[in-house]
Amino acid sequence: MIRAIQRRWPGAKITWIIGAAEYRLVAEMPNIEFIPYDKRSGLRGALALRRRLKNRHFDVLLHAQVSLRANLLGRLVNAQRRIGFDRQRAREGHGWVINERIGSALLQHQALAFMQFAKALDAYPDASTIDPNDRRLPIPEAARDFAAQHQPDENHAVLISPSSSHARRNWHAQGYAEVADAVMNEFRRPVILVGGPSVIERQLGEEITARMNSEPLNLIGKDTLPELLAMLDRSACVITPDSGPAHFAAALGTPVIGLYAATWSKRSGPFGSLEHCVDAFPEAARHYLKKAPEDVRWGRRIERDGVMDLIKSEHVIEKIRGALQRP
Repeated sequence: MIRAIQRRWPGAKITWIIGAAEYRLVAEMPNIEFIPYDKRSGLRGALALRRRLKNRHFDVLLHAQVSLRANLLGRLVNAQRRIGFDRQRAREGHGWVINERIGSALLQHQALAFMQFAKALDAYPDASTIDPNDRRLPIPEAARDFAAQHQPDENHAVLISPSSSHARRNWHAQGYAEVADAVMNEFRRPVILVGGPSVIERQLGEEITARMNSEPLNLIGKDTLPELLAMLDRSACVITPDSGPAHFAAALGTPVIGLYAATWSKRSGPFGSLEHCVDAFPEAARHYLKKAPEDVRWGRRIERDGVMDLIKSEHVIEKIRGALQRP
């Protein structure tokens, strides 16, 4: 979205209020004023943001988030045009922040919804497509060296990033272990576990390794975000639930075997890799909500105990086979 706007309006001054963690992924994007916001800072952080925005005026606010926290922070931005989501996708006071809405689109993927914000500024005439080159994230050379050290053969290793930030979106260790063994024994490819340094992520990595018959390389908690990007970019494919790395890898053009049941890949799956996803959300909707998936509110999550157990190892292995055999 931002790159489309920069092409259309090269002289535009763009300010991006962004999560502090996410900022590290895009900090090297040129010609953007970043205002990192620590989501854990609460009232203190909101007051600091208000002081920073005081006496500033913007022509347009692109309010492309609908969470309550984002809506409250959006009120701190002084802008003439305040563009947000259509009524069907708005929630938690979103309409209180905006004075314009993007067009409604039935069952639209979130990535394409973002492009409608660019279209609202006459910056992207066809919001049904995305240029893959626009999505690539900047990767420092030192991070590429780290990836080359752990993946000597480019486009050969299979990465598993097993954990999301929501425990009920995570698949179980036994499933990952079965899939990893199949990759190493059937497909004859190395498996590398990647992830953050949290206790939950480290424990899941250890459980996966303990259940495997083969020996993967476990890098969970041992790389930085730029190094993770380089690892994703160099790999043959990535296996992960609904998580940040799913979208990072897809943005880099790496095939993603996304594991979805608590959420629906049609809305929030790795754009460009949707055909590789194992998606049990329709089954989850029927089982837990007693509804057809099309009748569930767009964006609804089914974060229930056991929902990810609907994903079966054999289905994941079949998707991996297809991704590795792609031209």
